[in-house]
Amino acid sequence: MRFRHPDGSTVHLAYCTNVHPAETLDGVLAQLREHCEPVRRRLGRDRLGIGLWLAKDAAHALVTDPSALRGLRTELDRRGLEVVTLNGFPYEGFGAEEVKYRVYKPDWADPERLDHTTALARILAGLLPDDVTEGTISTLPLAWRTACAEDRAQKARTALVTLAERLDAVHELTGRSIRVGLEPEPGCVVETTADAIDPLTRIGRDRIGVCVDTCHLATSFEDPHTALDALTEARVPIVKSQLSAALHAEHPRLPTVRAALASFDEPRFLHQTRTLADGGLHGTDDLGEALTAGVLPDTAPWRAHFHVPLHAAPAAPLTSTLPVLRAALSRLVGGPHPLTHHLEVETYTWQALPPELRPRGRPQLADGIAAELTLARDLLTGLGLKELP
Repeated sequence: MRFRHPDGSTVHLAYCTNVHPAETLDGVLAQLREHCEPVRRRLGRDRLGIGLWLAKDAAHALVTDPSALRGLRTELDRRGLEVVTLNGFPYEGFGAEEVKYRVYKPDWADPERLDHTTALARILAGLLPDDVTEGTISTLPLAWRTACAEDRAQKARTALVTLAERLDAVHELTGRSIRVGLEPEPGCVVETTADAIDPLTRIGRDRIGVCVDTCHLATSFEDPHTALDALTEARVPIVKSQLSAALHAEHPRLPTVRAALASFDEPRFLHQTRTLADGGLHGTDDLGEALTAGVLPDTAPWRAHFHVPLHAAPAAPLTSTLPVLRAALSRLVGGPHPLTHHLEVETYTWQALPPELRPRGRPQLADGIAAELTLARDLLTGLGLKELP
């Protein structure tokens, strides 16, 4: 979906396909047919943006076979879909029964991460619509915090410098400008937007910036305006933003609240949990750990890294951090000029929701994704952007 900003520039809105597990190119092609095109039809649009997630095997097939890449581009066009952004965070196995800490491997100290992201950049340059010259990729925020000693941190920084050089080469060869954004996430070396400023200013490359995920922003209790102003002042590019909402519990001390939270404690994904109490930020790596008595202060609200559907906040006594998303979006695209032109709805946890909230099949999932995109569209038009055909 495209929108005209009052300054005349185009803002792109997509939804991320990491909600649909696929490791191979055939799986990606099936996604387009079985999920993405039905969402587009529900929205009554001739064109729908998708943020493709390409796992290792799918990316390898595309980067080594020009005819396969042309075929994917043809299939996108045939189904009324377009790609300006990729999700390069998960490397493989994102549809596994247990993902947890595996999603942070390989990290930026491992050569596989650099090679994979380089492949994604080359692929994206070939997938961009004819009238679009800029593409974006979100990626791992360096590493999980316990896996990054100083020698590995230096390897990660060196790899990002090499990546920037390779992105320059892609631009020279194709005329397409591809930028990559580290996605701050609780528990990682770059946990907050503030954590991103030092390493990115030290790298000092325009093609490497930040992907602001509004669920992660909220989970870490970052104020959106303060965070985005600091990035702007430090001249750290906001490459893209993922529109997502975290799980919020206002009164975690109450038994009813803890019981409601426990229904979201599931075995597939990591749900880092944070609270701002006693003058500082306290946290656990997962929701189940937080629910253990005495581990986390319970006198102030809790937030958990669980991407809940934008249009459907959990039932009381829980809610979502949609207000944080709204505040961030007003700063990202509500000013005289957009801070980013690429927005991506990223609710990958539909099948991890409590059983009674999960979609019962493909049609219900498509309905939910379409509802999320409708909410995002209404927020954008409410900020003065005009939806384009």
